[in-house]
Amino acid sequence: MNVTHPFGIAIEAGDEDAAVATLADVIEFRSPAVYKAYHGKDQVEGILRLVATVFENFRYTNEWRDGRTTILFFEANVGDRDLQGIDILEENDAGEIEKFTVMIRPLSGLQAVAGTMAARLGLA
Repeated sequence: MNVTHPFGIAIEAGDEDAAVATLADVIEFRSPAVYKAYHGKDQVEGILRLVATVFENFRYTNEWRDGRTTILFFEANVGDRDLQGIDILEENDAGEIEKFTVMIRPLSGLQAVAGTMAARLGLA
C-alpha cells in the first residue's frame, strides 16, 4: 500500500524530521496508553521519535481521507506481540496536523507498546 499523506510517506521512508515537519506547533496528541492528551510540537516530537524505536516491522496498510481528516491503518510488532492500529490525523487550515489520535489493538499489543515505552523512559 502506498500512502499519500505527507506524514505517512515520511514515516514509511524512515524520515522522522520530515514527519515532524507535518505537525502544527499547536498540536494535541492522544495516546492509546495515557488518558490525558499531550500538547505542543516538542512534546509530540519526543513521543514520535521514541515510538519509532519501539515498533518493529512497522507498515501502513491502508489510508482513508475525508476532508481534513486522514486515517492511516498500520501493522507492527513489539517483541512477540503483533498489533494493528490507526493514526487519525486532523489538519488545520495550513494543512498541518493539529490533532493526532492513535488507537491500537489487541490489548496485549497495546500493553507491550506501553511497557516498552515506559521502560525506555525509565518509568518501569
